[in-house]
Amino acid sequence: MEALKAVSVTKKYGGRTVLDDFSLTLEAGGFEALMGPSGSGKSTFLHVAAGLLGADSGEIAVGGTLVTRLSDAAAARFRRRHIGFVFQDFNLLEEKTVAENILFPLKLDHAAADPARWAWLTETLGLGDKLGRHPAELSGGERQRVAIARALLPEPDIVLADEPTGDLDTQAAKGLCGLLRTLNAGGQSAILVVTHDPVVAAHATNVNFLKDGRLAASHPTGGDPARVSRLYLETYS
Repeated sequence: MEALKAVSVTKKYGGRTVLDDFSLTLEAGGFEALMGPSGSGKSTFLHVAAGLLGADSGEIAVGGTLVTRLSDAAAARFRRRHIGFVFQDFNLLEEKTVAENILFPLKLDHAAADPARWAWLTETLGLGDKLGRHPAELSGGERQRVAIARALLPEPDIVLADEPTGDLDTQAAKGLCGLLRTLNAGGQSAILVVTHDPVVAAHATNVNFLKDGRLAASHPTGGDPARVSRLYLETYS
């Protein structure tokens, strides 16, 4: 079963079509990137896929469940249990500690974290000595690691990451993408990363290009940022 399957999704804002008959499939356990110019609908698609926004038409299924047919309340419950969303601005709760932020989605479901997965995530993401701190005490890279740990802890079917390296320097961005690849290889969660950075996209297996609200092309990255850059220029020139 696919981790995500979007079929003919259309979304309009104020008469402007942002997604136009957009279709995309991500296999279970896959790691793919979605690229496109600013305003091309990348973030909009992630928000629709997560049930944070409604679609005007079309369907999106996550793990076989049609997210686009869920009520707002049902979408929120489904998102907590099956979708890990990494927001561009981290979206951490400033009054809560690192540990409380990571555990928050599970707490809403009155669920407990698996001790082995908790230990693995906090160790792999380098958060073991920061669990009692608050977000204001962390660097941008550390805050992003907290957001990723929160998204991955419930073992979601899919992680949707919206420009997760946008506020990081080049070295921190490369390190974070390497961690995402490691985490993807060590678990069952598929990952879809929205990015404008070919270095980030090259960490994914495939890159998908969004143009005029539609899927313009999909290619293997070969782990090569130069290849991704060339493909990007070919698609949008």
